[in-house]
Amino acid sequence: MSGFTRYILRQLFVGMILVSTGLTCIIWLSQSLRFVEMIVNRGLTAGTFLYLTMLLMPNFLSIILPIALFTVIVFVYAKMISDRELVVMRAAGLSQYALAKPALIMVAIVMTVSYSLNLYLLPESYRMFRELQWDIRYNYSHVLLKEGAFNQVAQGITVYVRERSADGQLHGILVHDQRKPEKPFTLMAERGAMVDTEDGARVVMYTGNRQEVDTSNNKLSILYFDRYVFDLAGERGGSPVRYREPRERGIYELWHLDQAAGINPIERGKYVVELHKRLASPWVTLGLALVGLACLISGSFSRRAQTQQVVLAVGIMVALQGSALGIENVAAKRTELVPLIYLHTALPVVFGALFTLRHFNFRRRTAEAAA
Repeated sequence: MSGFTRYILRQLFVGMILVSTGLTCIIWLSQSLRFVEMIVNRGLTAGTFLYLTMLLMPNFLSIILPIALFTVIVFVYAKMISDRELVVMRAAGLSQYALAKPALIMVAIVMTVSYSLNLYLLPESYRMFRELQWDIRYNYSHVLLKEGAFNQVAQGITVYVRERSADGQLHGILVHDQRKPEKPFTLMAERGAMVDTEDGARVVMYTGNRQEVDTSNNKLSILYFDRYVFDLAGERGGSPVRYREPRERGIYELWHLDQAAGINPIERGKYVVELHKRLASPWVTLGLALVGLACLISGSFSRRAQTQQVVLAVGIMVALQGSALGIENVAAKRTELVPLIYLHTALPVVFGALFTLRHFNFRRRTAEAAA
């Protein structure tokens, strides 16, 4: 590896870390705001919140890495044009491939990481994220009952707790259930606790009464008890069926959809698109990198044309990302159009390579740049 290649590769590597870290933090912050409701109403601890959001990191990185590498390549090579470094290197006889080699090495590294994410880390981490999110939403054991406040733990269920002791016991409990408007009832107890069982969460209450009103005749009935179990899971009627999303599935499951269990038939096209997207998306890194290189090193290294070259590269990148989303949405509805995903991925690679590595009259263009 030549000194020039090491010099550029070092700048690309450092820039890649900085840009990826910055974009990851921005996306992580924006996405973590979705879990504010869980923190407020479900009583998530800081550790659970961080663990929940960290499980989304592979999903973030699979999107961020190609864009981050494109940004770093455009910035580094544009800076070298401004500093006249590439003019000197081209005048010294370096070929187009030699100029692009550091970026291509970085592309190989990022593509390897992308395939690792897409084939294993992304489905595993997203599956764990969805299972934890589902458990938090549909398991009442995660609910934090605030003292001295009416807690809306579910639609039609309100719980009031006068005091919560350090060992988890509840004192001064009131539970009002109005999910059946014709027969609402209220439970009051001196003490109790919320427990988690294999059948779901339950509130065990001691020394209290159950008051029920029959709205047809406005008759009040009171039942006194020494011990009463309010079955949240049973009263709720069970949580809805959860279909595993395409991103939760491994490559083998996506490839053999007929054998996979729990597939939502309405979204079968999304599972097909997810498979081909996983296989093709790492090559987007190469395509975007070649687009940036083609715009910056395929012409003369003129400062006057540098801004137009950078704007052109960014415009092509935005157009490619936008069209990719459109193709994925269309292919999910019409699976016969799935080959368009591979065609869309291959086009920037082919044309980017042609424009990046084609031969030029280096002496004439160097003279133009120096003029």
